[in-house]
Amino acid sequence: MTDTSETPDFGFRLLATDGMARRGVVTTAHGEIRTPAFMPVGTQATVKCMYPEQVRALGADVILGNTYHLMLRPGAERVARLGGLHRFMNWPHPILTDSGGFQVMSLAQLRKITEKGVTFSSHIDGAKYELTPERSLEIQGLLGSNIQMQLDECVKLPTTRPDMERAMELSLRWGERSKRAFFGKRGHGVFGIVQGGDDLELRERSARGLVDIGFHGYALGGLAVGEPQDVMLRVIAATTPLLPADRPRYLMGVGTPHDIVEAIERGIDMFDCVMPTRAGRHGQIFTARGRVNLKNARHADDPRPIDAESPEPAAREWSRAYLHHLVRTGETLGAMLLTRINLAYYQTLTAGARAAIEAGRYADWKAETIEGWAKGDIEPV
Repeated sequence: MTDTSETPDFGFRLLATDGMARRGVVTTAHGEIRTPAFMPVGTQATVKCMYPEQVRALGADVILGNTYHLMLRPGAERVARLGGLHRFMNWPHPILTDSGGFQVMSLAQLRKITEKGVTFSSHIDGAKYELTPERSLEIQGLLGSNIQMQLDECVKLPTTRPDMERAMELSLRWGERSKRAFFGKRGHGVFGIVQGGDDLELRERSARGLVDIGFHGYALGGLAVGEPQDVMLRVIAATTPLLPADRPRYLMGVGTPHDIVEAIERGIDMFDCVMPTRAGRHGQIFTARGRVNLKNARHADDPRPIDAESPEPAAREWSRAYLHHLVRTGETLGAMLLTRINLAYYQTLTAGARAAIEAGRYADWKAETIEGWAKGDIEPV
């Protein structure tokens, strides 16, 4: 889509609330994102084991691409020459790109962090790169993503308070530089990232500093990196009230279905995680009755489907025995079907949350959902 006078401005409309839970819509140049939203992860310009039209048909409004991986292969300038990421991967809907910072910290070799940015050696071939706030936003602009993220430093928990404070302050300074580097194309936005580890005072300082800078949306980073769930939820509950109500809130890299329903209750609008796709490729599926491991031998003679009441045909039309066979033999179709089942469940979950918020019964819906998981897998044959 070209940037014309008919292209909508980037924005967020809050449609309903139920306690701190929010139902809204994000407007971008490539369409709307219904929130709460789960974003399937398309790290290298593909959601693994899925066609783009399948991802869309399951209910996804937006997917995520990864700046670190795409800058290494095939290269942001090449993607730009080929028409941008939307055209390159045949996904004409909204795309969010992360800044690449998390992958640099976790994957890159021989990384060095300075005030200017991060220098690192590629995990692929050892080639040296420099990623600064300005370069990260330049790459994301070349990719053409609708939501771009500031460069930040993410520290793994647990760690010391001085380390959390240093990374938070650096991320705040990088956030200001990222905002200045953002090319304000109509229908596109840039998000700041709240850091501070599990220290609530540091989180507050980060949030207030980012709000003063002024972003189109705000993310919570540095969570689900080793801390217990109750610590993560405490940080979320303390941080979301500090963020503007008229801007979307994104919890990065989270998570399990339980993490998602708890975070929605605490005011989060957007999520991404590799869990549903990665788990599917390894024989793990998520259902309304909890997690199921298709590798287990007990499924070998089970003729029943995964979930006869699921809206997803892949969960209804293949037997557990067949899916078990595909998983045990390493057939590609197994990874495809289980990935589809998982992504369908995540979209069903967030659609259910949206409906519950609109109906003013989020707490009841959440309790019913958790009760369903607690029942466990369907009874043995």
